[in-house]
Amino acid sequence: MSIELQIQNLRDQLNHHNYQYYVLDDPSVPDAEYDRLFQQLKALERDNPEFVTKDSPTQRVGAQPLSAFSQIKHEMPMLSLDNAFSAEDMQEFNRRILDRLQLDGADSIEFACEPKLDGIAVSLLYEEGVLIRGATRGDGTTGEDITLNVRTIPTIPLKLSGSGYPHRLEVRGEIYMPKSGFEAINKKALSQGLKAFVNPRNAAAGSLRQLDPKITASRPLEMCSYSIGIAEGGDLAEKHAEILKQLQGWGFRLNPLLEVVSGVKGCLDYYERVSELRNQLPYEIDGVVFKVNQLGQQEKLGFVSRAPRWAIAHKFPAQEEMTTVKTIEFQVGRTGAVTPVARLVPVFVGGVTVSNATLHNMDEVERLDVRAGDTVVIRRAGDVIPQVVKVVLERRPEKTVVVEPPEQCPVCQSKVERLEGEAVARCSGGLYCAAQRKEALKHFASRKAMDIDGLGDKLIEMLVDLDMLHTPAGLYQLTREELSKLERMGPKSADNLVNAINDSKATELPRFLYALGIREVGEATARALAMHFGELDPLMEASEEQLLEVQDVGPIVAKHIINFFDQSHNKEVISALIDQAGVHWQPIESKAQDQLILQGKTWVLTGKLEQMGRSEAKNHLLQLGAKVAGSVSAKTDCVVAGPGAGSKLSKATELGIPTMDEEGFIAFLNEQGIELE
Repeated sequence: MSIELQIQNLRDQLNHHNYQYYVLDDPSVPDAEYDRLFQQLKALERDNPEFVTKDSPTQRVGAQPLSAFSQIKHEMPMLSLDNAFSAEDMQEFNRRILDRLQLDGADSIEFACEPKLDGIAVSLLYEEGVLIRGATRGDGTTGEDITLNVRTIPTIPLKLSGSGYPHRLEVRGEIYMPKSGFEAINKKALSQGLKAFVNPRNAAAGSLRQLDPKITASRPLEMCSYSIGIAEGGDLAEKHAEILKQLQGWGFRLNPLLEVVSGVKGCLDYYERVSELRNQLPYEIDGVVFKVNQLGQQEKLGFVSRAPRWAIAHKFPAQEEMTTVKTIEFQVGRTGAVTPVARLVPVFVGGVTVSNATLHNMDEVERLDVRAGDTVVIRRAGDVIPQVVKVVLERRPEKTVVVEPPEQCPVCQSKVERLEGEAVARCSGGLYCAAQRKEALKHFASRKAMDIDGLGDKLIEMLVDLDMLHTPAGLYQLTREELSKLERMGPKSADNLVNAINDSKATELPRFLYALGIREVGEATARALAMHFGELDPLMEASEEQLLEVQDVGPIVAKHIINFFDQSHNKEVISALIDQAGVHWQPIESKAQDQLILQGKTWVLTGKLEQMGRSEAKNHLLQLGAKVAGSVSAKTDCVVAGPGAGSKLSKATELGIPTMDEEGFIAFLNEQGIELE
C-alpha cells in the first residue's frame, strides 16, 4: 500500500472513531488504540508533508495565532427567535400559525422540540464535504471568522461522513461548555490567581474569541447542530427533525432530547418535562425551542423582519439577574463558621424572589471585590443557594468601602479565628454562642443523632430565644410545666415532648458521637470511632496517632476531634449529659480495624428491603467495617438486592460481583452475631 493510501486509511479510521465517540456516544475502540492510530498518522504526515490536508484529524490544532478576526457576511441571515414566557404565549403562537395556515383549532401542527442550549450560535460552511469556514452569528448579518478555532472542537467534523450531503452545505448550531468543564477551568483559573468566568456561556464565548487557536483547543467546548442554512445539491428531507437526523449521519452531534410532538399541548408537556430535567443536565439551557416540523409549512409561514414565524423559544425563568447590595453581614453557623452574606434589593430570579445571597468566605469577598452599594449579578439554579457571581464595576457608586472581616463574633462577641490554610473564619464561642447553640441543638436532636421526636427547629429557636435552653444537657432539665406555657404547646404536647426527651437517654455510642457535632465527624466516622474505641473515655483521651488508626480518620479529622475534646466547656456539657441527665448506651466491644470482618470491603444496597429499612441495613454493614456505596463498580465486593432491584443488580451480574437477597443478608448478619430486633 502506498504512503498516500496508508495516510488516507488512517484518516478514515480516525474519522470513523470520532463519529462513534462524539456523535453516537458509543466508542468503538479504547482511547489507547485511538491514540496509537493518531500517532501513526502524525508520524506519516511529518515524514510526508506533501500529503497533509486541512481535513486531517491531526490538523485540529496547530495554526498560528491571528492578529485579529476578520468579518464574514452571512449569505443567509442568522435570525433571532421570538420568545414565549408562559403557556398563554405558546397558545397565542399556535393560534397565529393556525390562522396563517388557514387551519382550525382541531388541526394539530407537528413541532420539532429541543432544549435551548445556553451557548454561542455559529455557522459552519462545507464544500464537497470539507469544512472551509466557521463564523459567529454576530448581528445576524455579519459575524466573525473563527474558522481556526472551530476546527479545534472535536464535535465539529472537519470532513463530513457518509454520502448524499449537498455539495455546498451550511450547518448551524450552538457551541457550549459543559458544566463539568466550566467548573474545571474556573478552579484552575482561581488556583492561578486569574479571573474566573461568570457562567458557562461567558466561558464558551471567551474561548471561541481567542486569537490563538491552541487556547481554544485547550477548552472543553462542544457543539450541537440545530439547523441548516445554505444547501446546494443533494437531497434533503422534507421535515426539520429528519434533516437533523441526516446531519447526524454526516457527522454532527444532535441534542439527545430532540423530539417531535403534536400540537401546543405536546409542546407544553415537553417544556415541563425538560424543565424538571434542567438541573440534572450536564450543560446549561435557558429554555426550549419549538419549530414547525414540516418545511412546506415553514415556507408558507415565512419570516418577520428579525425572526421566523414558524419557531419560538419558550424561556425558563431567568437564573441570573442584576440587583444592588444593600449591606454585607456575617452569619454564624453550627460549627462556628462566620459566613459573609449579601443583603440585596429583592429581585425575581430562578423562579423565586431573592433578597439574600451567599458570599461563601472572605476569599470570595476579596476575589469579587464586592461592597455595599454595588450592582451585582445574582445566580440561582434549581435549589442551589443564590450567589453573587459578578460585580458590575461600571455601576459602582463613589465612596464604597472595602469589606473587612470581623474580629469579634457578631452574635456573642467572642474572638473570631481563621486557621492557617483554611478559607473559613470561625467563632471561638463554641456552645456559648447563641447562633451556634441553636444549630448545635438542632443537630443534637435530629433523627440521625439523638432522634428526639417533636423537638423541631422552631421550638429549639424559641427555647434559646427565651433563654430556657443553653446546652444539649439543658434539654433533659425541661419540665412539663415550663413547656406547656409556650405558645402553641398544650399539656399533652408538653407531655409527649418530655417523654421523647427521656426516651432519647437510651441511645447508642455512634449516635451520641455524631450528635456532639464534632467537625467532619459524620455518621460513618462516628460509628468507626465507636467500634474502634468501644467507649467514650478512651476516645476523649486518644492521641493523634491512635485516632489515625481508625478507618475514615485522617490528620485533619483527628485534629478536629482532639480540639473538640480539649475544650473544657465541651467536657462540661458531656459530663452533664451523662452524669446528670443520664444519657447512656450499651457498651460496645472495641475492635481493632483488622478484626472487623468487612474492613476494606465495599457493599451496595439496592431494591426494597422488607424486614429492615435501608438505613438499618447500612448501619449493620458499617458496624462490620464495610464501606456502603451508592453505585456498583468493579471495586464493589457485594450487592444486597431486595425486591425491585434494577440496574444496580444487572450491573453486578454483568461484572460478576457476588449478590445476596435479603434472606441471605439476614443469615449473614446472624452469623456475625447481629440479631434483628
